[in-house]
Amino acid sequence: MSKIIPNISVDCVVFGFDGTTKSLNVLLIKRYLESNENHEPLVNDYVLTGYHTFEQETIDETASRVLKELTGLDNVYKKQFKVFGDPNRLMNEKDIIWAQNENFNQRTITIAYYFLLKTQDVNLENNKYEAQWFPVSNLPELGFDHKDIINEAYADLKEKALYKPIIFELLPDKFTFNELQDTYESILGNEMDNRNFRRKLLTKKYIIALDEKQVGVSKRPSQLFMFSKDVYQKIYKESYLINI
Repeated sequence: MSKIIPNISVDCVVFGFDGTTKSLNVLLIKRYLESNENHEPLVNDYVLTGYHTFEQETIDETASRVLKELTGLDNVYKKQFKVFGDPNRLMNEKDIIWAQNENFNQRTITIAYYFLLKTQDVNLENNKYEAQWFPVSNLPELGFDHKDIINEAYADLKEKALYKPIIFELLPDKFTFNELQDTYESILGNEMDNRNFRRKLLTKKYIIALDEKQVGVSKRPSQLFMFSKDVYQKIYKESYLINI
């Protein structure tokens, strides 16, 4: 069995967009511990998924392993965004109880990642971690410093979404303009004018109009679009070459 590095861990913020509720969600796992004496709950909240790094793996490999164990997915967008090393980050009363029960080092430094994926790709039925999606705007009680980690990840995502095409990682391969707009609005936290949004995006050559429409919808089906990574990379490369 691989040995862990006891004071280095990786925590993963897993973001997904729910098209039904039009909300940006984060995937959390249940943290529960009860007293051996009277079975009263000592700890009952939610946390991000994370784990210590093994001696023979890189930090990136740890993050990918943690995500796969939680969701069964790999090869999804991931970003390392910050290191959390405050000496008091695990000193809340409940965290101390949990740390003593799990026998892990309270002076643990965590490297934080966030992942972007499609919620429909994650099957939570019979998930051994009791994982659940929660809206970023309405989180449950959280353990450790995980609220701070989520807030930092969300701030980074909002900034990157303004100038990088990472938002398409949250959408199906084929999407409508309304779905794209809903996703932007859920991340940025404000409503956009429909006409201005459509006019601006129609100028983006990497958003390809398809000769297809929605199927299985009760209302008038909307046209479908797709994001072309190849076109985007070509445009970015040409723009870079012009500017140097």
